[in-house]
Amino acid sequence: MLSRFMDTKTLRKLHRKFAPIVFLPLFITAFTGVFYRVARSWFGASDEFGEMILFIHQGEFLGKDLRVFYVLLNGLGLIAMVATGIIMSGIFRPRKKVIEKVNQE
Repeated sequence: MLSRFMDTKTLRKLHRKFAPIVFLPLFITAFTGVFYRVARSWFGASDEFGEMILFIHQGEFLGKDLRVFYVLLNGLGLIAMVATGIIMSGIFRPRKKVIEKVNQE
């Protein structure tokens, strides 16, 4: 099915091109999310400190209008990277033995 739209080589090129762009926002979101929870739960961080971390985590530093796009593109970027990664890994391709067995029957 993938070969109808795009071959694996083209998919790898797209994945390689977009991965560095998507990495930084995803890393910031994941890091600040974990950091917030650990700091508040284990170390009893203050409310002010928690608000500062959530300010970064939620993309509020971009302003009210761009924040929505930050969250949307962050989510879509994650989905795209996971989907292309799974497709490139080949875990859903039929095994060679299964293909031979089906052809014999």
